[in-house]
Amino acid sequence: MTTKFSKNTFLYVVISFLLFGCGETVTKKEYKSPDEEYGELFREVQLKFVFPDSKTFPDCVPKTSSVEILKKYEEQKSKKNFDLRAFVLENFKLPQTLSSNYMSNPNNSGEQHIDELWKVLIRQPKDEGGTLVPLLKPYVVPGGRFGEIHYWNSYFTMLGLQAAGKDSLMSNTVLNLAQLIQDFGHIPSGNRSYYFSRSQPPFFASMVKILSEMKGHEQKLVQYLPQIQREYQYWMAVENGGEDAQKQNEARKKGDKAYKKTVFLGKDDILNRYFDEKNTPRPEAYREDIATASKSGRNANEMYRHLRSGAESGWDFSSRWLRDGKNLKTIHTTDILPVDLNALLYNLEVTIAEIYRAKDEPEYAKSMQILADKRKAIFDKYFWNESAGFYFDYDFVAGKQTDVYSLAAVYPLFFKLATPAQAKKVAKIIEGKFLQTGGLTTTLNETNQQWDSPNGFAPLQYLAIQGLRNYGFNDLANNIKQNWVSNNLRMYKNTGKMVEKYNVYDLSLKAGGGEYIVQDGFDWTNGVLLKLLSEKK
Repeated sequence: MTTKFSKNTFLYVVISFLLFGCGETVTKKEYKSPDEEYGELFREVQLKFVFPDSKTFPDCVPKTSSVEILKKYEEQKSKKNFDLRAFVLENFKLPQTLSSNYMSNPNNSGEQHIDELWKVLIRQPKDEGGTLVPLLKPYVVPGGRFGEIHYWNSYFTMLGLQAAGKDSLMSNTVLNLAQLIQDFGHIPSGNRSYYFSRSQPPFFASMVKILSEMKGHEQKLVQYLPQIQREYQYWMAVENGGEDAQKQNEARKKGDKAYKKTVFLGKDDILNRYFDEKNTPRPEAYREDIATASKSGRNANEMYRHLRSGAESGWDFSSRWLRDGKNLKTIHTTDILPVDLNALLYNLEVTIAEIYRAKDEPEYAKSMQILADKRKAIFDKYFWNESAGFYFDYDFVAGKQTDVYSLAAVYPLFFKLATPAQAKKVAKIIEGKFLQTGGLTTTLNETNQQWDSPNGFAPLQYLAIQGLRNYGFNDLANNIKQNWVSNNLRMYKNTGKMVEKYNVYDLSLKAGGGEYIVQDGFDWTNGVLLKLLSEKK
């Protein structure tokens, strides 16, 4: 039987075969998510609040096999005076937070503090068991409750490693993430088994670019081309070659609007969304997800998918994903085309084309450039709002843009998708609405979600600063830099810590909101601050 592909799907699958091969993934070991492995025991531990933080139990390391532990549980759970917490502590080792006892030196400058923190935040590549997936080389973790590498954090951490001249840690970071692509077909949100069903904003190509700028690493872009291409396959839902392309085509013929992370628009256009492969509660936020789904009154599995996909975005959570712009129970992440994700994928397409030109393979370069140009040609149609003078996410189910002003709008400036006129309008709104005493607010909405007002995050400050500089708005960029750096150093002076997020409105207050308390460490704050401090005045 001959399958007739749409023009656009055909283009993706042909390029997939020509450039990427069949896309087979070879895993070294089978990893199970702990909710699947421990079943009833997992549910009981999470729902009975054995630990205050839902992430604690998924990160515990079993002292014996899961089969033995479950057998003991079945034998003991119905006995009088059975103590669930005692059972867990007897059969599992609690996750180590190696930075928890660290005390900063109040006499150190911000740069000296970060230099000491690299040692505190580095983890060694050993197989500790449990949900942690061992990597090839030492790696930097965010800090606090996060004892694993996190994908998009690593790009911003590398900025600081670059400023510090730590070539080996930079190289290790890229190698570790390349290993994950090679072994599992994509970079999971982090190197935990319960993160395998989703990724995070695809910064891998940008990370390889940073590394290739370091002396002695000039050929890294070419060296990591197979992994860069594999990641592109994953996001375009052709990681299984013709099989996925056929399913994608069949979905479109049935009238479906999307297949996995790809969304069908008009007659022949494809853009991308965040989409987790699973529709169950996140193990690391198990009781929170169940509570949210219950309060919503909506289909629980649909809710879990939206929550998981919101986590994949890195913005977990934000008014960007909320239908009413206020309440988490209205989350509908998978209905939304995010402006930042599609700018990242444009960069990924441009980067692959660039590598093929460097390899003197013009036909392959041309094929990828066609896809990049196609995405660029329709970018404004869906994301640019001329009357507002700003970029917005697009709700493809409703067939209209959302009305949430967010710093996702700086991505087209960072990746040079904006025209000078568009950049000027975005800059005006950034200065007039987003710029505060302590830096840029993430959105203009106050919802008690962490990726909303009044919070600011290091990655978005950096992307905004560099994006504005790309179009000559240097004074505004430097004002943002000054406000953000001062906020970071003020917090360090007062508390001895670099934290995950900052209140940019009221400098007397800490940031808040979200599913857990403010975490210290913190990898991307350290990386961006050190990068900004290293710039020539």
